[in-house]
Amino acid sequence: MDKSRKPCSSQQGVHARLEETVRRHLAKPWRQPLRAFSRPAFETLGDCSHRKIVLDAGCGTGHSTALLGQRFPDCMVLGVDRSASRLGRSGSLPGNVSLLRADLADFWRLAKEAGWALQHHFLLYPNPWPKPAHLKRRWHAHPVWPDVLALGGTLELRTNFAIYAEEFALALELAGYRAHLQVLSLPAETGISPFETKYLQSRHTLFCVRADLH
Repeated sequence: MDKSRKPCSSQQGVHARLEETVRRHLAKPWRQPLRAFSRPAFETLGDCSHRKIVLDAGCGTGHSTALLGQRFPDCMVLGVDRSASRLGRSGSLPGNVSLLRADLADFWRLAKEAGWALQHHFLLYPNPWPKPAHLKRRWHAHPVWPDVLALGGTLELRTNFAIYAEEFALALELAGYRAHLQVLSLPAETGISPFETKYLQSRHTLFCVRADLH
């Protein structure tokens, strides 16, 4: 088995500019134009504003989306990823599962515009962007953060980068939500995604942050 490397960063603890960055994004809507392909892709889903939706944001190959489809059989379970190559390796999916190729930041904004209210919202092992200079690429410090929160539901992040989890929890609290941060203890064979399985097999410490945004 090839062991996976843990995220390595010169940053020690929560970024010094996190609170300033999050508060600025919470106070000022993001006005960047949508990418040309984003709205047509979103519109292929039809009107979902009254459906019970579970979102697997950044779903990769859709492995986690398929498992979530089994866990939530009475919901529409949607996996979104920007990589056609990863989505092309999805394999068979439960009948209540759909996959969509889209830019996540645009997708979240369009879902908010369409009046979506999520049941559950999963961010499973997003790119940690461990360099301090890349703070604003982490979703909780990105201008789209208020749109993520506006979708409601139970928001769950999983990561093997402790700083990402700590910052994510703080960003939730800055927005007025109560965040629960815990260390996951799971058998390797129960990984919800290929990344999680790899990290478990490599004996990484895994962190989970949950918040009820209803």
